[in-house]
Amino acid sequence: MRIIKAENIYKKMKEVILNAGTNLPKDVEDSLKRAYEQETSDIAKEILSQLLENSKLARESSLPLCQDTGVGVFFVEIGEEVKVEGEYIGDCLTRAMVDAYKEGYFRKSLCDPFTRKNTGDNTPPMIHYDIVRGDGLRIYFMAKGGGSENMSRCTMLTPAAGWEGIKEFVVKRVAEAGPNPCPPIIVGVGIGGTFDYAPILAKKALFRPIDDVHPEERIARMEEELLKAINELGIGPMGLGGSTTALGVKINVKECHIASLPLAVNIQCHSARYKEVVF
Repeated sequence: MRIIKAENIYKKMKEVILNAGTNLPKDVEDSLKRAYEQETSDIAKEILSQLLENSKLARESSLPLCQDTGVGVFFVEIGEEVKVEGEYIGDCLTRAMVDAYKEGYFRKSLCDPFTRKNTGDNTPPMIHYDIVRGDGLRIYFMAKGGGSENMSRCTMLTPAAGWEGIKEFVVKRVAEAGPNPCPPIIVGVGIGGTFDYAPILAKKALFRPIDDVHPEERIARMEEELLKAINELGIGPMGLGGSTTALGVKINVKECHIASLPLAVNIQCHSARYKEVVF
């Protein structure tokens, strides 16, 4: 049995959450730079230039990358041979998020869905747990903005829809979203599982680095095909036209029932604030 002190998790995750809110991941920033070099639209190049400048200023000033500092989303992969000592891990992660948001002057965005009364401290975070073999602990954090989350969708296709039906739904969803999710976007796609599992697959896909190539060649080709089709929409950076509507498309696949074809699209904005921590 491996013992991990809750206080160590708290300290590290607080640091990570603060960093995520003010530092654009290197793979995302590098992708924006490549997009700037490849763009032919002057307006698109100007927007991308501003996004890169915003990233630089946020990093240097330790100010939020975006005024929407998002919902705190955690994916926790905890080994069956791990014991977190001193505090329940969910309380520990919540405390880390609350204190990071307070220290960083990040906007608190969580509210009651009916009264719309703000909880005042960005609680509760959305925490997903996976118990895995071994004595490892891996925690993924994402600050997920409302604009991009609102443009996400889940559907149940008929099995006969196949890949063409999947492609049509994903591209149409991005087209309908237009400028709302603050493109250039990253598109997470979950295929298979069940109605509730497909969106988890889609959200988990957003943690893959933009330059990550899917290990299964068939899926890698699908990602390329979707990215090409999405960028041919011409929505462009912030919806003002251009060839960079999406920086990447990432697909996760799970087996499903013979009568079903669950599909989820989780859209991420250009301010893709995510971190992965291994303890």
